[in-house]
Amino acid sequence: MATDGSKWAWLKKSDHNHLIPFVIIVTTAVALWLLFFAHNSVLSWVKASVEEKNQQKEMARLQQEIDKMDAEIASLKGNRDSLESFARETYHFAAPGDDVYIVE
Repeated sequence: MATDGSKWAWLKKSDHNHLIPFVIIVTTAVALWLLFFAHNSVLSWVKASVEEKNQQKEMARLQQEIDKMDAEIASLKGNRDSLESFARETYHFAAPGDDVYIVE
């Protein structure tokens, strides 16, 4: 050991100068592994965050579509003429005595 009695004096020896680059390389390798290659890495967090935002936008769009359809259903239930018009346009219904023309 060292002659000055210090517990950390062995780090000051020139024989151990190769330890610092080794520690830096190992630390860098572990940091890269955690950032990019680990199962629960930073990249997976970012991807999950982006996916969550996209799904929230899709949910908002679908909710608007549902609200629009609910309003259309309410208007069809309330007005017989609009219900008849919807059935004729959507399902090609015809009243007795109507002339039906199919245009392609």
